[in-house]
Amino acid sequence: MPAKFHVREADSFAGGLIDAAAEFEAGLIAVGAASAGLFKRYTVGSVANALLHASTVPVALAPRGYQRTAPVTRLTLAVGQRAGAEAAIETAIRAAKRRGVPLRLVSLVELDAAGDAGEAINAAHIHANTVLTAASGKVPAGHEVGVAVAHGRTIEEAIDGLEWDDGEILIVGSSRLAERNRMFLGSTANKVLRALPVPMVVVPRDYDREDSAP
Repeated sequence: MPAKFHVREADSFAGGLIDAAAEFEAGLIAVGAASAGLFKRYTVGSVANALLHASTVPVALAPRGYQRTAPVTRLTLAVGQRAGAEAAIETAIRAAKRRGVPLRLVSLVELDAAGDAGEAINAAHIHANTVLTAASGKVPAGHEVGVAVAHGRTIEEAIDGLEWDDGEILIVGSSRLAERNRMFLGSTANKVLRALPVPMVVVPRDYDREDSAP
Protein backbone atom coordinates (compact mmCIF):
# COMPACT_ATOMS: atom_id res chain seq x y z
CA MET A 1 0.00 0.00 0.00
CA PRO A 2 1.50 3.36 -0.98
CA ALA A 3 1.88 5.90 1.83
CA LYS A 4 2.37 9.66 1.86
CA PHE A 5 3.53 11.76 4.78
CA HIS A 6 2.55 15.36 5.49
CA VAL A 7 3.50 17.89 8.15
CA ARG A 8 1.10 20.70 8.97
CA GLU A 9 0.49 23.27 11.67
CA ALA A 10 -2.81 23.53 13.54
CA ASP A 11 -4.28 25.00 16.70
CA SER A 12 -5.13 21.48 17.91
CA PHE A 13 -4.20 17.92 16.95
CA ALA A 14 -7.81 16.92 16.30
CA GLY A 15 -8.55 20.09 14.32
CA GLY A 16 -5.47 19.57 12.18
CA LEU A 17 -6.42 15.95 11.46
CA ILE A 18 -9.99 16.89 10.54
CA ASP A 19 -8.78 19.66 8.21
CA ALA A 20 -6.24 17.30 6.61
CA ALA A 21 -8.91 14.64 6.10
CA ALA A 22 -11.06 17.17 4.27
CA GLU A 23 -8.16 18.49 2.19
CA PHE A 24 -6.99 15.03 1.08
CA GLU A 25 -10.53 13.61 0.79
CA ALA A 26 -9.69 10.86 3.27
CA GLY A 27 -12.00 7.88 3.73
CA LEU A 28 -11.35 7.82 7.45
CA ILE A 29 -9.05 8.95 10.25
CA ALA A 30 -7.27 6.09 12.08
CA VAL A 31 -6.04 6.49 15.66
CA GLY A 32 -4.60 4.07 18.20
CA ALA A 33 -5.30 3.62 21.89
CA ALA A 34 -3.58 5.81 24.47
CA SER A 35 -0.24 4.40 25.60
CA ALA A 36 -1.38 3.99 29.21
CA GLY A 37 -4.13 1.50 28.33
CA LEU A 38 -4.28 -2.26 28.92
CA PHE A 39 -3.00 -4.53 26.17
CA LYS A 40 -5.71 -5.32 23.58
CA ARG A 41 -8.08 -2.88 25.26
CA TYR A 42 -9.11 0.64 24.32
CA THR A 43 -8.04 3.73 26.20
CA VAL A 44 -9.34 6.80 24.41
CA GLY A 45 -6.85 9.64 24.67
CA SER A 46 -7.57 13.35 24.36
CA VAL A 47 -7.03 13.48 20.57
CA ALA A 48 -9.24 10.45 19.88
CA ASN A 49 -11.89 11.80 22.24
CA ALA A 50 -11.94 15.13 20.39
CA LEU A 51 -12.20 13.35 17.03
CA LEU A 52 -15.09 11.23 18.29
CA HIS A 53 -17.07 14.38 19.01
CA ALA A 54 -16.19 16.48 15.98
CA SER A 55 -14.96 14.50 12.96
CA THR A 56 -16.78 14.84 9.66
CA VAL A 57 -15.38 11.52 8.34
CA PRO A 58 -15.40 8.06 9.95
CA VAL A 59 -12.88 7.48 12.73
CA ALA A 60 -11.18 4.09 13.12
CA LEU A 61 -9.88 3.11 16.56
CA ALA A 62 -7.61 0.18 17.31
CA PRO A 63 -7.01 -1.51 20.70
CA ARG A 64 -3.59 -1.11 22.29
CA GLY A 65 -1.10 -3.58 20.82
CA TYR A 66 -3.13 -4.27 17.68
CA GLN A 67 -0.67 -5.13 14.89
CA ARG A 68 -2.61 -7.21 12.36
CA THR A 69 -1.60 -6.55 8.74
CA ALA A 70 -3.56 -9.34 7.01
CA PRO A 71 -6.78 -8.51 5.12
CA VAL A 72 -10.09 -7.89 6.86
CA THR A 73 -12.13 -11.12 7.10
CA ARG A 74 -15.54 -9.84 8.26
CA LEU A 75 -17.40 -6.62 9.02
CA THR A 76 -19.84 -6.44 11.92
CA LEU A 77 -22.40 -3.64 12.17
CA ALA A 78 -23.94 -2.73 15.52
CA VAL A 79 -27.57 -2.05 14.61
CA GLY A 80 -28.91 -1.13 18.04
CA GLN A 81 -32.52 -1.78 19.01
CA ARG A 82 -34.23 1.14 17.27
CA ALA A 83 -34.58 2.46 13.76
CA GLY A 84 -31.90 4.89 12.64
CA ALA A 85 -28.15 4.94 12.01
CA GLU A 86 -28.74 4.79 8.24
CA ALA A 87 -25.29 6.28 7.54
CA ALA A 88 -23.56 3.45 9.40
CA ILE A 89 -25.76 0.84 7.74
CA GLU A 90 -25.05 2.13 4.24
CA THR A 91 -21.32 2.47 4.96
CA ALA A 92 -21.17 -1.13 6.22
CA ILE A 93 -23.05 -2.52 3.22
CA ARG A 94 -20.85 -0.67 0.73
CA ALA A 95 -17.66 -1.70 2.52
CA ALA A 96 -18.70 -5.37 2.66
CA LYS A 97 -19.50 -5.31 -1.07
CA ARG A 98 -16.25 -3.55 -1.95
CA ARG A 99 -14.09 -5.90 0.11
CA GLY A 100 -16.08 -9.04 -0.69
CA VAL A 101 -16.27 -10.06 2.98
CA PRO A 102 -19.22 -11.31 5.08
CA LEU A 103 -21.37 -8.75 6.89
CA ARG A 104 -22.73 -9.54 10.36
CA LEU A 105 -25.46 -7.44 11.95
CA VAL A 106 -25.38 -7.45 15.75
CA SER A 107 -27.91 -6.04 18.21
CA LEU A 108 -26.73 -5.69 21.82
CA VAL A 109 -29.19 -5.92 24.72
CA GLU A 110 -28.30 -4.81 28.24
CA LEU A 111 -30.71 -6.85 30.38
CA ASP A 112 -30.29 -4.82 33.58
CA ALA A 113 -31.48 -1.72 31.77
CA ALA A 114 -34.16 -3.45 29.71
CA GLY A 115 -36.90 -4.11 32.27
CA ASP A 116 -38.72 -6.99 30.58
CA ALA A 117 -35.77 -9.04 29.26
CA GLY A 118 -37.84 -11.25 26.97
CA GLU A 119 -39.56 -8.29 25.35
CA ALA A 120 -36.28 -6.42 24.87
CA ILE A 121 -34.57 -9.42 23.27
CA ASN A 122 -37.56 -10.03 20.98
CA ALA A 123 -37.59 -6.37 19.91
CA ALA A 124 -33.84 -6.57 19.18
CA HIS A 125 -34.38 -9.66 17.00
CA ILE A 126 -37.19 -7.97 15.07
CA HIS A 127 -35.19 -4.81 14.42
CA ALA A 128 -32.00 -6.70 13.49
CA ASN A 129 -33.90 -8.90 11.02
CA THR A 130 -35.58 -5.82 9.52
CA VAL A 131 -32.12 -4.35 8.85
CA LEU A 132 -30.98 -7.75 7.56
CA THR A 133 -33.80 -7.87 5.02
CA ALA A 134 -32.94 -4.40 3.74
CA ALA A 135 -29.20 -5.14 3.63
CA SER A 136 -29.69 -8.43 1.78
CA GLY A 137 -31.33 -6.54 -1.07
CA LYS A 138 -28.33 -4.25 -1.47
CA VAL A 139 -25.53 -6.83 -1.73
CA PRO A 140 -24.82 -9.22 -4.63
CA ALA A 141 -26.65 -12.54 -4.72
CA GLY A 142 -24.85 -15.07 -2.56
CA HIS A 143 -23.05 -12.45 -0.45
CA GLU A 144 -23.02 -13.66 3.15
CA VAL A 145 -25.09 -11.46 5.48
CA GLY A 146 -26.04 -12.72 8.94
CA VAL A 147 -27.57 -11.48 12.15
CA ALA A 148 -26.91 -12.04 15.86
CA VAL A 149 -28.48 -10.74 19.06
CA ALA A 150 -26.14 -10.68 22.06
CA HIS A 151 -27.40 -9.98 25.56
CA GLY A 152 -25.98 -9.80 29.06
CA ARG A 153 -26.29 -7.99 32.35
CA THR A 154 -24.08 -5.31 30.81
CA ILE A 155 -23.09 -4.29 27.29
CA GLU A 156 -19.56 -5.45 28.09
CA GLU A 157 -20.90 -8.92 28.98
CA ALA A 158 -22.86 -9.03 25.73
CA ILE A 159 -19.72 -8.15 23.76
CA ASP A 160 -17.72 -10.85 25.58
CA GLY A 161 -20.39 -13.40 24.65
CA LEU A 162 -19.93 -12.84 20.92
CA GLU A 163 -17.41 -14.67 18.74
CA TRP A 164 -14.91 -12.31 17.06
CA ASP A 165 -12.58 -13.03 14.13
CA ASP A 166 -9.02 -11.79 14.41
CA GLY A 167 -9.56 -9.95 11.13
CA GLU A 168 -12.89 -8.38 12.07
CA ILE A 169 -13.92 -4.72 12.28
CA LEU A 170 -16.95 -3.38 14.15
CA ILE A 171 -18.87 -0.46 12.63
CA VAL A 172 -21.10 1.77 14.78
CA GLY A 173 -23.10 4.90 14.07
CA SER A 174 -22.99 8.20 15.91
CA SER A 175 -25.40 9.08 18.68
CA ARG A 176 -28.61 10.89 17.75
CA LEU A 177 -27.13 13.80 19.71
CA ALA A 178 -24.64 14.35 16.91
CA GLU A 179 -25.05 17.34 14.64
CA ARG A 180 -25.66 16.66 10.97
CA ASN A 181 -22.53 15.27 9.26
CA ARG A 182 -20.77 15.23 12.62
CA MET A 183 -19.87 12.54 15.09
CA PHE A 184 -20.84 11.97 18.72
CA LEU A 185 -20.00 8.73 20.50
CA GLY A 186 -23.05 7.56 22.46
CA SER A 187 -23.15 5.85 25.85
CA THR A 188 -23.63 2.34 24.39
CA ALA A 189 -20.68 2.73 22.01
CA ASN A 190 -18.54 3.91 24.93
CA LYS A 191 -19.46 0.72 26.82
CA VAL A 192 -18.65 -1.39 23.75
CA LEU A 193 -15.16 0.13 23.65
CA ARG A 194 -14.36 -1.21 27.13
CA ALA A 195 -14.69 -4.84 26.04
CA LEU A 196 -14.15 -4.87 22.26
CA PRO A 197 -11.11 -6.94 21.14
CA VAL A 198 -11.10 -5.71 17.50
CA PRO A 199 -10.89 -2.31 15.75
CA MET A 200 -13.99 -0.12 15.65
CA VAL A 201 -15.07 2.44 13.04
CA VAL A 202 -17.47 5.21 14.08
CA VAL A 203 -19.52 6.77 11.26
CA PRO A 204 -20.75 10.40 11.48
CA ARG A 205 -24.45 11.11 11.42
CA ASP A 206 -25.88 11.46 7.88
CA TYR A 207 -22.49 10.56 6.38
CA ASP A 208 -22.81 9.59 2.71
CA ARG A 209 -19.84 8.66 0.58
CA GLU A 210 -19.73 5.78 -1.91
CA ASP A 211 -16.00 5.05 -1.71
CA SER A 212 -15.56 5.56 2.02
CA ALA A 213 -13.62 3.13 4.23
CA PRO A 214 -13.61 0.77 6.12
